[in-house]
Amino acid sequence: MGDRPEIGVLCLDTSFDKIPGHIRNPATFDFPVRYRVVEGATPQRLVHDADPTLLTPFVDAARDLQAAGVAGITGACGFLVLFQAELAAAVDVPLWSSSLVQLPMVHRMVGRTVGLLVADEAALTPRHLAAVGAADVPVAVTGMAGQPEFREVMLQGRRDALDVDRLAAEVDARVDALARAHPDLGALVIECTDLVPFAHRIQARLGVPVFDIVTLTTMAYATLRRRPYLPGISRASTPAR
Repeated sequence: MGDRPEIGVLCLDTSFDKIPGHIRNPATFDFPVRYRVVEGATPQRLVHDADPTLLTPFVDAARDLQAAGVAGITGACGFLVLFQAELAAAVDVPLWSSSLVQLPMVHRMVGRTVGLLVADEAALTPRHLAAVGAADVPVAVTGMAGQPEFREVMLQGRRDALDVDRLAAEVDARVDALARAHPDLGALVIECTDLVPFAHRIQARLGVPVFDIVTLTTMAYATLRRRPYLPGISRASTPAR
């Protein structure tokens, strides 16, 4: 593993603006990333249809990224969680398909209900949570499918230009509604990678820890690039025989 290992990202087939904070904007990270778009993997097919035929092209893409030398692989859509087990088994590097992988850990950390901000609340099923061992985690879910800017740009792909202020207002409205309905939230996990750029304002409104695909990827990257704490012992010695 090199001094600056690269992270591979499995991407949906979308063309809208990816603003800073989005996993598909390289400026989001201070380490190198390599993107692999899976042609035909639209939000409709993955989020709404949970199309099982997408597994094969995603496995192929993950293997391509491994062959290119990445040290770990993640995904640019939280609904990839359905394929977590199969994708992780298909490669020999760590693979975390979705921010939802963090759910059991987050619940253990806070001991209370965990909020979920998702692309489409109706599309999130018990299968998605069970895929990462979170079937029994108490969650409070709100979704963005009913918000015009999010729906038109992210879900339907009707245009590429994103009205950031309009989307921010939509996020605020959903988060505020979630907080009113569930004042006991211990944390929030953002499922949708498109909403991570708004994590700071979400935290300001909720006052709780906010987790997403960027926090998970940053944490995973830290495990792949360990640095010495003490001078003179940066290299492992040969074990005595």
